[in-house]
Amino acid sequence: MQVGRGTPSGRLSLATILAFSAANLPIAALGVAVFVYLPPYFAGHLAVPMAVVGGVWMGVRLFDIPVDVGLAMLMDRTHTPVGRYRFWLMLGAPLLSVSLYKLYMAPHGFGWGFLTVWLLVLYLAMSIVNLSSSAWGATLATLYHERSRLFGVQTAVGVFGAVAIILIPVLGQGFHANDAASVQAMGWAMAALTPVAIAITSIFTPERVARDIVASHKVDWKEVWAVLSKPDLLRLFLAQTSLTLGPGWMSGLYIFFFTQARGYSVQQASLLLAIYILAGVPGALGAANLAKRIGKHRTLMVSTTAYSLGLFSVLIPLKGNMPLGVITMCWCGAMASSFGLMIQAMLADVGDEVRLEQGKERISLVYALNGLAAKIAGALSIGLSFPLLALLGFNAAEGASNTPEAIVRLTWAFIAGPIIFVMLGGACVVGWRMDARRQHEIRQALDAREAAAVAPAALLVTREIDFVEVEVDISQV
Repeated sequence: MQVGRGTPSGRLSLATILAFSAANLPIAALGVAVFVYLPPYFAGHLAVPMAVVGGVWMGVRLFDIPVDVGLAMLMDRTHTPVGRYRFWLMLGAPLLSVSLYKLYMAPHGFGWGFLTVWLLVLYLAMSIVNLSSSAWGATLATLYHERSRLFGVQTAVGVFGAVAIILIPVLGQGFHANDAASVQAMGWAMAALTPVAIAITSIFTPERVARDIVASHKVDWKEVWAVLSKPDLLRLFLAQTSLTLGPGWMSGLYIFFFTQARGYSVQQASLLLAIYILAGVPGALGAANLAKRIGKHRTLMVSTTAYSLGLFSVLIPLKGNMPLGVITMCWCGAMASSFGLMIQAMLADVGDEVRLEQGKERISLVYALNGLAAKIAGALSIGLSFPLLALLGFNAAEGASNTPEAIVRLTWAFIAGPIIFVMLGGACVVGWRMDARRQHEIRQALDAREAAAVAPAALLVTREIDFVEVEVDISQV
């Protein structure tokens, strides 16, 4: 069963967008629960050395980098009875659930081999789910502003999944659950949510498979390289790397900073993080509306600047002050919600231009380049920040006491990375040329070319039908 596609003007129905966005519930939850809670849980409760956690995490992410390109080339050439991206999304669901269970129920003091294997499976599954979802969204919404609307609602829906996961430690306190039990409950929740949410998207979302104008039975590596080296995509690659590395760096140090440098309990820090994420609902919807007025790239520049300015407020020396924490997290969360949203929508626009140039669907490959950026940034955020803390004399062990000097170093390590990288991400799209007018011209050219390609085939069928009718008349005589 599939919900309505939308109006003839190309505007999607809200029911269609909500069904498609269901898959983002576990995807968004993973982005928080894995990066914020899992590394400290390993290093603290399970007594795995920080160097092992950071080193393996970075190694796995770097090893995983080429996977997205290979997956993209397979996706764009996939033809199954259930569709192209729907097939891959359904394939990724069980892999994701199993890897989550193994990592969140990991044994005490496990070694680097265990972590390596299950992180590899986790990131393979995340690549499949993320890439197929992004590519599907780009083919579902074809208009410039409609893409901002689609990815805006998708981001807002994902916020609820992330907030629900973050509230587990908060609610766990009421049931007298310790921090470790709350982290394990997160794993169970995500493992159960993943297949349900992906099933909703797969069953109720229509899929339009774009027709390739240029027939191809083998991989043309020159065309692949032309996509990967396209200047606009390289700019978005650098922007995505920076905009993932900044908040990702902060996420890895979040629990340490808010508990030891700012005097919040783990439950209070979790509540503030939930507020940060929940602010993404109005933030994403506001960014989508702002993009209609000033364009996607200008919206991204505004939000990155506002985010960086707001982050300075964490330096105000008021420990454990919840009102201040709420204000800071609301502001930064609202601004950060537009980062991925704008990049996703801008990539879809560039993907149209690539299809016009090559006559083939390359949208998975376009998003694969974006996935490479996110993986590199993810590897660096944990792989650099955790060993850096060890070098700065910070002790992450449960119940450890750190010196005032180590806490100061933690504070500056927490704030410097995000501000620098987020501002760099905004600078990457200065002078962006793909506006609404240019995207509309590209869509018109694509529609005209596809119509011209379909017309001869339709004419041939008509002539065959006429021939059969004549043949029947003669036989009757």
